[in-house]
Amino acid sequence: MFETDFTARLDAEGITPSLIADFQAFVFSFYETCGRHDMQWRHTTDPYLITVSEIMLQQTQVPRVAEIYPRFIKAFPTAQALAAAADAGVLSAWQGMGYNRRALYLKKLCRIVTEEFGGVFPKTPAELEKLPGIGKATSCSIAAFAYNSPVVFIETNIRRVFIHFFFRGRDAVDDAEILPLVEAMLPAGKSREWYWALMDLGTEMKRSVGNPNRKSRQYVKQSKFEGSHRQVRGAVLKEMLNRKSGTVSSVAEAVGYPEDSVSAVLSEMEKEGFFVCENGVFRVS
Repeated sequence: MFETDFTARLDAEGITPSLIADFQAFVFSFYETCGRHDMQWRHTTDPYLITVSEIMLQQTQVPRVAEIYPRFIKAFPTAQALAAAADAGVLSAWQGMGYNRRALYLKKLCRIVTEEFGGVFPKTPAELEKLPGIGKATSCSIAAFAYNSPVVFIETNIRRVFIHFFFRGRDAVDDAEILPLVEAMLPAGKSREWYWALMDLGTEMKRSVGNPNRKSRQYVKQSKFEGSHRQVRGAVLKEMLNRKSGTVSSVAEAVGYPEDSVSAVLSEMEKEGFFVCENGVFRVS
């Protein structure tokens, strides 16, 4: 399947109707037989529920999101419920996801939607991108999946698909070269299914053929988690949610990291709004 090569045709013919039709048929055929049709967030068009899933899927693999998403939306079934929730409750429901500031961005986003937009989520990527924690790819994903909008964008799996099938033998492929192909291949009225299919194909390709994204100019290798600053942050937050308050020394002893590392994390997370500190005692805000 992944040996199919559209590169020669593109080089010889350009973006022709026949090339578009054949590529669309190829991608949809894959999706019909191998797509991930059981993911809960693919069975709704509720923009709140889709926004939750898309923010969760930022830098987190699907199996982990599939585990945590149901309990999160059970705890906060609407944007209004999440907007009114205490930070500690939101962070507790988010545990296991990593990059915990996303949870606070999501709560802030829901507060803005509730208070400034009457509970109605924006529909365009430009409007969505103004909300906390939402960048270009996430705003377009929400627009496609919630509203079936004909948006044109690139994220890691989409990039992987187009580099593999249309840029064989190339290195340093720029997104500017890929975007015209993404736009041309988008089938009218089927944005939702099309982007699901592309993302599933890209995910499968990573397992089967490696990672063509290494040939992208935009490729950045993710840093290791083990022993990282992110790992210390996650351990400190988990401990603080359990104990509600603590000093640098007590938290450091509990999590097993050096006091200077824990002190830096606690101070950093205090500035970000996770904790407050009074007389050397940190507590969940």
